[in-house]
Amino acid sequence: MTKEQIIAMLRGTAISVELTLASIAIGIVLAFIIAFFRMSKNKALKGIGWVYIWVFRGTPLLLQIMVIYYAIPIMYRETFGNTLLMPMFTSAVLAFTLNTAAYIAEIIRAGIESIDNGQMEASKALGMSYWQAMIHVIIPQTFKRLIPPFSNEFIMILKDTSLISVIGMAELMKVSRQFAANGDWGFYFYAGAIYLFLTTIFSVAFDKLEKFAGKYE
Repeated sequence: MTKEQIIAMLRGTAISVELTLASIAIGIVLAFIIAFFRMSKNKALKGIGWVYIWVFRGTPLLLQIMVIYYAIPIMYRETFGNTLLMPMFTSAVLAFTLNTAAYIAEIIRAGIESIDNGQMEASKALGMSYWQAMIHVIIPQTFKRLIPPFSNEFIMILKDTSLISVIGMAELMKVSRQFAANGDWGFYFYAGAIYLFLTTIFSVAFDKLEKFAGKYE
C-alpha cells in the first residue's frame, strides 16, 4: 500500500466517522421531538410521529439517500424553476439523520414508558409540572436502559455509511472499492479491519458508559 493510498483510506474513514457523529447528534434531538409526539395525547401530534416513524423505518436507507440527493433537487427545479444545490455531505447527513431519528425515537419512547407511572405521579405530587418531571426524574432514569439499543443503532449507522458511495462520496468503502478495482483485493480486507476496529472502539466506549450510568443504581 502506497502513502497516497493510506491517506485516501484515512480520509475515507474520517468521512464515515464524521457522517456518523453528525447524523447521530442531530438525530437525537429530532428523535426526542418525535418520541414526545408519539406519546402525546394530541391525536394530530401522535399521528405525525407515527407516520414519520412508519415512513423512515419502512423504506430502505439507500432509497432515502437517493431521494434526498437526486429526486428532491429535480422536484424543486420542476416546481420553482430554480436549481437546488445540496452538497453531498449535507445530503448524506440529512438522510442519515432522518432515518436514525425514527429508530432512536422508538428507543426513547420505549425507555420512557418502561419507567413506572408512579414516578410521574410522585413528581406531580411534589409540585412538578409534566416537563419538570420528565427532565429531572423520568428521562435521567432511562439513560442506562437506552444505552444498549442506542449503541446498536450507532454501530449500524457507522456501517451503513458505506451506502453514500451511491451519490459519489469517497467514504471508506468507495475508496477501498476503487483501489480493489485495480486487482488488489486486499483493500477489502483493509476496509473490513478498519470497520471492525471502529465498531470495537465504540462498543467498548458504550459498555463503559453503561456501567457508569448504572453506578449509582
